Amino acid sequence: METELIIMLAAILALLLISAFFSGSETSLTAASRPRMHTLEQDGNPRAGVVNRLWDSKERLIGAILLGNNLVNISASALTTSLMIGWFGEAGVAYATLGMTLLILIFAEVLPKTYALHNADKAALTVAPILRPVVLILGPITLTIQWIVGSTLKIFGIDLSASLAQDVAEEELRGAIDLHSGIGEEIRHERQMLRSILDLGDVEVEEIMTHRKNVVAINVDQPAAKIVDDILASPYTRIPLWQGESDNVVGVLHAKALLRAVQASSTNLEGLDILSIAAQPWFIPESTDLLSQLQAFRSRHEHFAIVIDEYGEMLGIVTLEDILEEIVGDIADEHDVDIEGVKADKDGSLLVDGEVTIRDLNRQFEWYLPDEEASTIAGLILHEARRIPDIGQVFVFHGCRFEIVGRMRNQITSIKIERLEDEADSEGEEETAAAG
Repeated sequence: METELIIMLAAILALLLISAFFSGSETSLTAASRPRMHTLEQDGNPRAGVVNRLWDSKERLIGAILLGNNLVNISASALTTSLMIGWFGEAGVAYATLGMTLLILIFAEVLPKTYALHNADKAALTVAPILRPVVLILGPITLTIQWIVGSTLKIFGIDLSASLAQDVAEEELRGAIDLHSGIGEEIRHERQMLRSILDLGDVEVEEIMTHRKNVVAINVDQPAAKIVDDILASPYTRIPLWQGESDNVVGVLHAKALLRAVQASSTNLEGLDILSIAAQPWFIPESTDLLSQLQAFRSRHEHFAIVIDEYGEMLGIVTLEDILEEIVGDIADEHDVDIEGVKADKDGSLLVDGEVTIRDLNRQFEWYLPDEEASTIAGLILHEARRIPDIGQVFVFHGCRFEIVGRMRNQITSIKIERLEDEADSEGEEETAAAG
């Protein structure tokens, strides 16, 4: 009799340990870092490879764990109930229920899952080789269960075969980026870069191009000596060449190609044919998104493109550096012209040029100003105000206070921006201010 009792108690204990293993395995395998497991597999860790293979068939994995866990829990409860009835009669059912509930909850659920949650990667690497044969053995049963579950859900109009939509997957990535912890400048810059990469397909070249009025271009009909002087005086490497009228771009002159031609001409600039050494201009539509343009730059080995509208008129230029700056932020070199677009005031407000893009402000200060209807901060104010504001007028929307500081004709040139504490109370309001 004592031998049977010892065997039964040992079986119950073993079943509780197996239940704890299944519970901890489920938590560790779902909480482990998939990118880290991928990196470890690339580095030659075989256990990480097992974890990744289990993830590839996640439904079978979860099904096998739940099946095994329920089998051992029910078996342990049945043995305990039988033992308690033998000791206490009918009251043993209540004792068994209470005792097994506490044992399973504490030692087979909370304890292993707490450990696995705080040591997810380590635990996943440990349990994966043991769990793999379990998944294979229980595979036929779990497949049958999955079929029953899938058929039942289809009755209620739920289709599990639908793949994760692209926009949902992107939202998950954005959420993961926002949860990237840390408040240091380096961490903030990492978040900015990751967000910018995801935005490349949604931003058109028109939003980041250098507008035609700010483009440095040279009349190709000028004397060669004058063109050489203009190139040397310019801070840029590539210069558009126009002929007849400024919209008629006929070539793009690279400063290095010009230097080679000047050297070959033995300083005889009069006979230098500037147009012959210039590259053919590459025209792209304004609606081209940055991701497509980046790929086009790579495939064509180009760094410079002319942006045109639907009528073929030049709107501006976009370069490879412009797109890279959308990802990593401003790239300054020794020839860049320093233009202050944003200035911080002592009271915490910002004095912002009207041409500063909303994306730059959002990226630099981690704001969430909408950029669907306008690309610049001046454009956003015009869109929200529905009119051309006067100097001194103040608008409050999207959690910010915008005061018009400068205006040239119909163009807003300077805005004072103050971030408000309570964004909910600031939407759509307008303050009355006298025109300056």
